[in-house]
Amino acid sequence: MVIANMFQFDVWTWIIIPLLIFCARIIDVSMGTIRVIFISKGLKKVASILGFFEIIVWLLAISGIMKNLDNWISYVAYGAGFATGTYMGMLIEEKLSIGKVILRIITKKDSHKLVRKIRSRWHATILDGETTKDAKVKLIFMVLKKKEAKEVISLVNKYQPKAFYTIEDVRYAIDRGLPLSKTHKFSHFHFLKRK
Repeated sequence: MVIANMFQFDVWTWIIIPLLIFCARIIDVSMGTIRVIFISKGLKKVASILGFFEIIVWLLAISGIMKNLDNWISYVAYGAGFATGTYMGMLIEEKLSIGKVILRIITKKDSHKLVRKIRSRWHATILDGETTKDAKVKLIFMVLKKKEAKEVISLVNKYQPKAFYTIEDVRYAIDRGLPLSKTHKFSHFHFLKRK
């Protein structure tokens, strides 16, 4: 009888429930990560809808924990799901490439090939500058779609591999009538009316 009890294993309690908790946490934390990103981009409606579904999935996960407080594997599944969900949310956001970024590039003075390539496709502000060591440089400022930034960076790496650049998220980019060419005017700026 003792040997029979040793081999009894509650699959539902020790495998299925922790697995469901793990999956629920991946889903709700991924949604939460993306929701926060949408909030930072000013996408209120999408963020609100995601928040609704996120909290429902979270309630399912936490109720699974509360019903199985004596099951330590559920706690491990909860934590592992949170970590995995954070990672998955960041991967999803990276793939979505939502929003705009400001790209600042500092290159050596002889950057005419790079500048010509950038000007042929995007709007940019290009300035002459110098470093504290009196080295001549070009400063290139661009506001563009996040998914286009990789393409520009590949050009920078090709034509100016030692260039310094920074990328920052932009919540809003408002054009106040800069003289842009017809091909660039509406493709890279997000126009908003002030309330």
